[in-house]
Amino acid sequence: MVVRSARNVETQKKKKRRAAPRKKVTRIQGNTLAARRRLKKLAGKARAKAAS
Repeated sequence: MVVRSARNVETQKKKKRRAAPRKKVTRIQGNTLAARRRLKKLAGKARAKAAS
C-alpha cells in the first residue's frame, strides 16, 4: 500500500517539479505480441500515407 503522509506528498511534488519535461507518447510501444502487431499495422498505414 502507498503511504500518503504529508512529508511523502511534498517529496513527490518536488520530484515532479524537478523531472525533465517530456513529450507525451503518441503511440503505445511495447514488446508483447499484440502491441507489436498493432505497431506494425500502424507503421504500415503511416508508410502507405507517406507514399501516396
